[in-house]
Amino acid sequence: MRDPSIHRAYWEGARDSLPFLIVVIPFGMIFGVLASEAGWTLAQILGMSVLVVAGASQFTALQLIGEQAPLLIVIATSLAVNLRMAMYSASIAPHLGATPPLRRAAAAYFLTDQSYGVAISRYARHPVLATPAARLAYFFGCALPVCGPWYVATWAGAVAGAAIPEALALDFAVPVTFIALVAPGLRTLPNLAAALVSAAVALALYRLPYSLGLLVAAAVAMAAGALVEIRRDRR
Repeated sequence: MRDPSIHRAYWEGARDSLPFLIVVIPFGMIFGVLASEAGWTLAQILGMSVLVVAGASQFTALQLIGEQAPLLIVIATSLAVNLRMAMYSASIAPHLGATPPLRRAAAAYFLTDQSYGVAISRYARHPVLATPAARLAYFFGCALPVCGPWYVATWAGAVAGAAIPEALALDFAVPVTFIALVAPGLRTLPNLAAALVSAAVALALYRLPYSLGLLVAAAVAMAAGALVEIRRDRR
């Protein structure tokens, strides 16, 4: 018999993640349009969205490939952009408990900025999901309604291409998405330090080729945040 609490947790997650569709759909369409204009085939565009499921690193790879950057640089920079997923995993894993390996693997695949941000916020502020199964159901509720439209939006952007009028200004979705995700987390001194350092270093090194400044900014920001947290804990 299906546990009603698990069913309820899933639909609560879906409800809480729905506002992100406002930015996820245009975000995906932008990638589809730009990749199509860069000469990618529909199979390549959809393959990247389905396999990577990470808009920021997809845009990074697309830009670097367009600049004819060495493959090693493309891979290293994309991995650096996605390094936050490792931190997301370490943060959310304790909440999921001893769930079956296949379900944990599925959760890892669907781990995105949106699914993590909504789920971890719920776990922290409203710890009423008593079982790991209910918490996992809530997570999938956050993830699936976002990932599905991401694939469809990518396809739509690739197919529509230049037919999408510039007046729609779909590129607003990129900064709005990350502002909505990052801003609520800037509540502690270590987080603020990491954000400020990353912005300062990225701006200072923006002239480096192949967006290498992002690699340096990510490493320096993580070190700064960790250092501030260590000193705070000692005090």
